[in-house]
Amino acid sequence: MLKDFFKETMKYTLNLTDVALDTVRESILVPLRTYNDSKAGPSGGRPLVVTLCDAEGTIIGGLWGSTGYGWLYTQLLAVPDSLRGQRVGSQLLAMAEAEAIARGCHSSWLDTFEFQARGFYEKLGYTCFGELPDYPVGFKRIFLQKKLLATS
Repeated sequence: MLKDFFKETMKYTLNLTDVALDTVRESILVPLRTYNDSKAGPSGGRPLVVTLCDAEGTIIGGLWGSTGYGWLYTQLLAVPDSLRGQRVGSQLLAMAEAEAIARGCHSSWLDTFEFQARGFYEKLGYTCFGELPDYPVGFKRIFLQKKLLATS
């Protein structure tokens, strides 16, 4: 106890910026990952990306997410207007979910805005587990989840 009383305080500075460098993000993640790993074990986190390309090979949409702690997290899912209503979004999500199951995931989660794709996700078996009002003002941000089932 006496040792803690005399422990020297580390000198530090705080810096605010609107520049989001990947190297800074990684540096911030180091102590967070160390702490999380000490409590929950390694997450096994891996990126999961499905690209949607046109005839020339240009990326025109797709899915950007990750797997970790047994969950698939879909951060972005985008389909150009010209391909909407043709089940392309469903195919993107199905590919990601199949890969997540292959990686040992049991569930999936994502979020969407009230004016975006809640009905689309609910048709695919997702259910709402939370809402954030006025994000953006006048709308809700909706959080959805789904239990993933391995097919034999």
